[in-house]
Amino acid sequence: MDRILVDLLPVVLSYLAGTALIIVEVFIPGFGLPGISGILLLALGGWLTARTFSLAVAVVVMVIVIAILAVAIIFFLRSASKGRLKNSPFFLKTQETIPEKKKNVILVGKQGKALTALRPAGIGLFEDIRVDVIADGEFIEANETIKVAEVKGNRIVVKKT
Repeated sequence: MDRILVDLLPVVLSYLAGTALIIVEVFIPGFGLPGISGILLLALGGWLTARTFSLAVAVVVMVIVIAILAVAIIFFLRSASKGRLKNSPFFLKTQETIPEKKKNVILVGKQGKALTALRPAGIGLFEDIRVDVIADGEFIEANETIKVAEVKGNRIVVKKT
């Protein structure tokens, strides 16, 4: 009985630690140390299971571990989008309602104020929103009234009014 516990303990610990590290990797951007370590620990658990018991037992255990991982990841992702984890500090809460390109197009024709001197680039203020702008060929002093002439991608071209 003691021999089975001694043989089984490293197998169980490697499966548990590997599963936990892969679940941690789901919440960390990129593919880093927890994911690689988790995969290595699961592989170690499979190898120890095959060596201690048999290859058939190792395959069955790996299928069970993969199913448990899939269910756990689905549960955590669902909770992150709709459940308790949604209010966790680990997730961003801000959402863009209008894509950046469309926000800039909305500014066409609006009047604002040059916060900095535009020679030709600088910062303009339109409806309490600071925007990087480019003057249309002429130098514009700070605090002068400006108007958005056109938007070319991310470039907001302004003229003095």
